[in-house]
Amino acid sequence: MRSMATQLSLFPDAVKKSRAATSSTFADSLSLPVHRWFRYSAGFSAIWARDLIERERAKGRTTVLDPMCGSGTVLLEAELCGVKGAGVEAHPFVARVAQTKLLWRESPRAFRRYAHQLLESAKRKRGAVPEYPRLVAKCFPKDILEHLHRLRVSWESCADGSAFSELTWLALMSILRACSPVGTAQWQYVLPKKRKAKVLHPYEAFEATVETMCCDMLQRQSYPIGPRAQLYAEDARECGSVADGWADLVVTSPPYANNYDYADATRLEMTFLGEIRGWGDLQGAVRQYLVRACTQHVAKEVSATEQILGDPRLEPIRDGLATTCRKLAVEREHHGGRKAYHTMVAAYFSDMARVWRALRRVTGSGSLVCFVIGDSAPYGVYVPVDRWLGELAVAVGFDSFSFEKTRDRNVKWKNRKHRVPLHEGRLWVKG
Repeated sequence: MRSMATQLSLFPDAVKKSRAATSSTFADSLSLPVHRWFRYSAGFSAIWARDLIERERAKGRTTVLDPMCGSGTVLLEAELCGVKGAGVEAHPFVARVAQTKLLWRESPRAFRRYAHQLLESAKRKRGAVPEYPRLVAKCFPKDILEHLHRLRVSWESCADGSAFSELTWLALMSILRACSPVGTAQWQYVLPKKRKAKVLHPYEAFEATVETMCCDMLQRQSYPIGPRAQLYAEDARECGSVADGWADLVVTSPPYANNYDYADATRLEMTFLGEIRGWGDLQGAVRQYLVRACTQHVAKEVSATEQILGDPRLEPIRDGLATTCRKLAVEREHHGGRKAYHTMVAAYFSDMARVWRALRRVTGSGSLVCFVIGDSAPYGVYVPVDRWLGELAVAVGFDSFSFEKTRDRNVKWKNRKHRVPLHEGRLWVKG
């Protein structure tokens, strides 16, 4: 296999960025082949993941699992490092993105031909554009939406789940935000009143994206090809398709307990596809499958907060958790939004306790787990996320845990909602 130094020398700009980055940022991945096909806001550093997998492979760890694999960063790096990789992802749209990235082994020439035929078909199409949901109409002028709609219809006419069909699907999904003149940054909010200086034409953006994907496939295929990673579109709280004791290394970044709505992060794309009609559909289409890490997820569970705190799996942290949740319940009454942070925090740790139980089953003796994680302080009430997660891990049979801080957060007080210092880093758990 080509040495790591040789591989990294192919991407000098990315390497330079990575030296200043932490494991919790996706920034360096935006210049790396395949990783850059779709920018998912919850990603982390591919180069850091690669370095960790390489380091642990040298120690004999050759099976790596990411139980909340997002858009596939760890899986792609496991393949590059020549180890067996497996991932679990419960967000249906994001799992599909990751699964499509794993198709980089396909023929780039055949893919380019397939995609160009689809593009020519789109250019020939005529007819009125149907009424799209309000979010889509706010994000795209009529002429832009017409071209995007033609691409969508052309793709749908030949969509059959094949590799080339899925790759063209991803090419179309990856250009949506670049073709919108409004604020469509890669986070959960779309800002229709914010305007962009540069907007791409859908046909030009699609063609350029396909060309980038083809170049990336060629470049990736120039390396010795290791084992094909497996992705399971299922719940990290069960990891049902992963065999007992299979993994000797786990690398992941679970949701932070900071009220980020991962379901909402892909609302624009899912609405454009017709998978949902609006925000209200996200609960049934996405949130029900995810670890409960936002107040939107638990809106109907507020009355069950004490019941959630009674989960036997929370016994190791129950006293501190219950005290924190009760503080949050009191603090809630003094805020206009009255967000149910107390319920969210209780549900988050209940779900993460289930994740740890699943990870104990699928990891063997001597395994190593790394969680990229940060603490939180909703309404200014501190939640020691890394310590409580470590204690839950030990409670299910892991040997020990330690935390390595990589950066401080919430240190610039201007426009902040509270002044509680926070941090981010790596939770290391030994098996």
